[in-house]
Amino acid sequence: MKSSEHVVIQDYRIQPEDREKALGQRGQVLWFTGLSGSGKSTLANEVETALHRQGKHTFLLDGDNLRHGLNGDLGFSEAARTENIRRVAEVANLMANAGLIVLTAFVSPFEADRKKARDIIGVPRFIEIFVDCPLAVCESRDVKGLYAKARQGLIPDFTGISSPFEAPTHPTLHVHTYQMDLAACRNLILDHLA
Repeated sequence: MKSSEHVVIQDYRIQPEDREKALGQRGQVLWFTGLSGSGKSTLANEVETALHRQGKHTFLLDGDNLRHGLNGDLGFSEAARTENIRRVAEVANLMANAGLIVLTAFVSPFEADRKKARDIIGVPRFIEIFVDCPLAVCESRDVKGLYAKARQGLIPDFTGISSPFEAPTHPTLHVHTYQMDLAACRNLILDHLA
């Protein structure tokens, strides 16, 4: 998406470093990616709760929640998913510029979209967390019944069934939620942040 040639970027007197200094923390984005049912939202909530207890300033952007507001006009075609992730990355970047630790829980199935998000946010502030869980385990955890509907053909373009998930090749952290309990997964991420 290209801006108009008449739009000029405005310089701010208060820079991200100033906001970080005021908050006593570094603005960054924890990008949780994985199949539906892998545990992204559960783990992101657990990590955010722990950070909040430490006095950190955080905000969690969850895929389902943003689909009810900011991204409510988007479907699930490949183009719509790409736009969904672009918007999330732009919002997360603004929040990280404000000095917040932003946690994002999105399937974000395409490597190119995650790379674009990394480019928008900036490599030093982008922590990609691959929440890895086999498809069969994700299906067994499917409290929303989405996999069953996808297998019946009721949900087209469903990641893992009729649309691919391109697993990260070099994530910052690789968390195996089917092998580790929630506390161990949370601690792995907190240890990295420390």
